[in-house]
Amino acid sequence: MKDSIKSLKTCVLFKNVEDKDIINLLEDITYIVKKYEQGNVIALEGDPCNSISVILEGNIEIHKPFPSGKVVTINHFEAGDIFAESLVFSKKRSYPANVISTTNSTILFIQRDQLVNLMSKNLNVMENFAGVLSSRIHMLNDRITSLSLETTRKKIVNIILLEYGRQKSHYITLPYSRKKMAELLNIPRPSLSRELIKMKDDGLIDFYKNRIKILDLKELERLLL
Repeated sequence: MKDSIKSLKTCVLFKNVEDKDIINLLEDITYIVKKYEQGNVIALEGDPCNSISVILEGNIEIHKPFPSGKVVTINHFEAGDIFAESLVFSKKRSYPANVISTTNSTILFIQRDQLVNLMSKNLNVMENFAGVLSSRIHMLNDRITSLSLETTRKKIVNIILLEYGRQKSHYITLPYSRKKMAELLNIPRPSLSRELIKMKDDGLIDFYKNRIKILDLKELERLLL
C-alpha cells in the first residue's frame, strides 16, 4: 500500500492526513485491492454492497439501464474519488445501478466495519467522510434541479452556472464530454448540440469541445428566474 500513497493522498477520505498516518491507519484494518481492465464490470445493479470503494487509479462510471435498452450515465468518478459511501450504511445495501471501469483501474475496497474502525482512529477521516456525504446530497439536489427544468436551454444554463460557481471564472471546463452531459441532463445529444449553437448565436456563450466561455452572465442568470 506504500506504493499507492500518492493516490491515497489525493483521496478526499484522507484529506489533511499525513502520509505516515495513512500507512498506519491502513495497517490496522483489513481491505481488498482489485484491478480492472477497461470495460470490466465492477458491480451490477442489485449486487450486495458492503464496502466503500476508493479509486486508486483510473476512471469508473455509474450506468443505469432501462427496460427499453437505454443506458444513462448517472455519474463518473476518477482517481482519488470514493463511491458507494452512502450505500454501506443504508438498510438496503445493494447497488442501484451498474458500476463500470471505463479505463484500466485499481480500486481499494474497505468494508463497513473497517471503515468505522478507520474513522474512530482519526478525526480527519471522520470529518472527511461526513463532508463526502454532504457533497453527494448537494450534487443530488443539483441533478434534481436540472432534470426538473422545463427547457433544454434552462438545463444547460443551470449546469453552466453551477460550474461557474465552482470554478469562479467566466472560462469554465465541463468535467465530462458532450455525450455524458446529454445523458446527465436526460436530453438527446443532437438537441444539446443544437441548443449550444443557438446560445452561441444569441451571444450568451462561446464554446469549444467541453470548454465554455460565458459571454453574458446576467442574461444566463435571468433565464433561471
